[in-house]
Amino acid sequence: MTNMELTHKQTKRFKDTPLSVLDLAPITQGSNASETFKRSLDLAQKADEWGFNRYWLAEHHNMPGIGSSATSIIINHIAQGTKHIRVGSGGIMLPNHAPLMIAEQFGTLDALHPGRIDLGLGRAPGSDQLTARALRRTLFSNGDDFPDLVEELEAYMSEDAATGVKAYPGVGQDVPIWLLGSSGFSARLAAQRGLPFSFASHFAPDYMHQAIDLYRSRFEPSETLSKPHIMLGVSLVAADTDEEAEYLSTSRKQQMLDLMRGKPGQFKPPVKNLSDHYAPGEIAALERNRGASSYMTGSQDTIKQKLADFIDETKADEVIISSDAFDHDARVRSHEIVAELLS
Repeated sequence: MTNMELTHKQTKRFKDTPLSVLDLAPITQGSNASETFKRSLDLAQKADEWGFNRYWLAEHHNMPGIGSSATSIIINHIAQGTKHIRVGSGGIMLPNHAPLMIAEQFGTLDALHPGRIDLGLGRAPGSDQLTARALRRTLFSNGDDFPDLVEELEAYMSEDAATGVKAYPGVGQDVPIWLLGSSGFSARLAAQRGLPFSFASHFAPDYMHQAIDLYRSRFEPSETLSKPHIMLGVSLVAADTDEEAEYLSTSRKQQMLDLMRGKPGQFKPPVKNLSDHYAPGEIAALERNRGASSYMTGSQDTIKQKLADFIDETKADEVIISSDAFDHDARVRSHEIVAELLS
């Protein structure tokens, strides 16, 4: 099926589905965090101009190739340099933090950038167990207390909740809370609390449909939402040709393969043949996941078809794309190609 063969229903759904950007602030090989943050701001400013809906940054730790560990600080950097786009966390790993501190930080961000801040919350450590111990000082929490932590955070920001402690800034401010997840746990919790839900289908594709069904079937309306609202993640590399996009995508593949080996590193240049650097079994394991519909490479026509099919398949209310390339111009071009589909 070519670009011209999209059905009217597919075309309408595609045009009506907001697209957003997930930035892992990649630190490329031979570069540093300062350069990474300049590049992220440049991309965010262009995403703002091009009409993307949100620009989210994710909390990760002890990873040499990801610069967004101090997530709220980077959110402020991006929000300060942009005008219209919503900026937020995709996400803050709440068990790593005292909920009061997150309520105060995001209350402050909202006071600085009114009406533009999103607070996405996850329950994973965003790293390995040794790093989780360093962050939390204890491994008593395995994420099972996440519902209590979310409720505690909401209470600090609520004018009505009966608690002797409040977040200043934060109380009474409009900071939308999203729940994030890669399994059914957060899908059920988001449905129960009537909150918007963002599923990490770009790295947990096997659980995507299960999580979507759980969230939509169990959703209970709240003051926040009258009906379910789900945003799905897509890993995407776009270029002027399918071949170039596939070549550029080998940087992300190397990052994932190194993580599978337990040896995370800086974001590497693309390579012609992954088989020169990794064992066939490793590549096969990666490709099994990458073959899912939430993994996309290609030219503009190819990406449009794949995105349209994905949205048609999932009925996503929003899509957030993670699109990394070693060369900053190529990364910007990848987002620009997607942005051209918005017009």
